[in-house]
Amino acid sequence: MTRQIYLFATSKHENAISVKSLEVKFLKPSIDFSDYDYLIITSKQTVKALEQYDKKDFIDIPALCVSKKTAASYENFGGKILDIGDGYGDNLVKNIKEKSKDKKWLYLRAELIASDFVLRCQNDEYDIDEEILYVSECSQEVLDVKICKNPTLIFTSPSAITCFLKTHTIGSDAKVVVLGKTTAKSLPENIKYCVSQKTSIESCMELAITL
Repeated sequence: MTRQIYLFATSKHENAISVKSLEVKFLKPSIDFSDYDYLIITSKQTVKALEQYDKKDFIDIPALCVSKKTAASYENFGGKILDIGDGYGDNLVKNIKEKSKDKKWLYLRAELIASDFVLRCQNDEYDIDEEILYVSECSQEVLDVKICKNPTLIFTSPSAITCFLKTHTIGSDAKVVVLGKTTAKSLPENIKYCVSQKTSIESCMELAITL
């Protein structure tokens, strides 16, 4: 039996019913980038938000990016890469603690975040400021989507799960794929799931097709 695959993400895939999970609103707080040695970027949405600023103010500040995909997005924008994480925000602690405590960091983030890596580093006396560059709200698309029987559901973020569960339940007939362990934490306790091998939509799709 062929299962219909539903992809809850900000990106689309040709082999799935792609459901845009979130509507993103960009903010533009006043930032003096000259105060900072390094940036922390954990999403492509952050890169889009930076388009609102004068590039010359920040483009030469090296950025720690959470994943290869995010790093590629920032490089394409013209930014410099300091280091690349393994796709998990929690694990950025290791990357940060490889650097001197004399350096000053700026974490450019969403309003809601799933990891406390910044707090953990601050508690170890690393100098990290934070600025919220965007807020996300559940899209009408995810709230209204009709799900067929025996589906495969791919969730690429904790917020995608939260939004889906506002108007839906995950039935016992569903197969669930999540992009990473952090996303999995947002699932109801009784739900069985599979974690993609890599933190990418392509990896999620490869896994979903085998279920």
